[in-house]
Amino acid sequence: MKETITVEALYVARATSTGAGRQGHVRSDDGIIDYDLSMPKEMGGAGGTGTNPEQLFAAGYAACFHNALLRMARMAKVRIPGSSVSAEVGIGRAGEGFGLAVTLVIDIPDVDHAQAQELVAAAHRVCPYSNATRGNIDVELKVA
Repeated sequence: MKETITVEALYVARATSTGAGRQGHVRSDDGIIDYDLSMPKEMGGAGGTGTNPEQLFAAGYAACFHNALLRMARMAKVRIPGSSVSAEVGIGRAGEGFGLAVTLVIDIPDVDHAQAQELVAAAHRVCPYSNATRGNIDVELKVA
């Protein structure tokens, strides 16, 4: 059985989807996110200029993981200027429904590869997105 963790929220983000789901509109309660959505051609949609849930998830995961990485580097007293995290979020058939898979590509220039891998592993243990996805979807970590 998966262990659940009780969270005392410091912040709550709110967003609402309206219209036609993946071809509708999303907006955060503060209006900072205010996007039309487009279904990608690869999923049978028309494509278009709108974003999609996978892009939004990728952006959130990349930023959150990068923050966790920076935190772990500070704690280890390792400087990682120029570091970056790219998230690749794939969607596809999984059983009767659909599922996600994530690849995080982490670039930490000028840091020994073994030490970079240690920092990435530590970040993966504390990142909220990693904790939310652990045991639910495949997450691959690639240290560039």
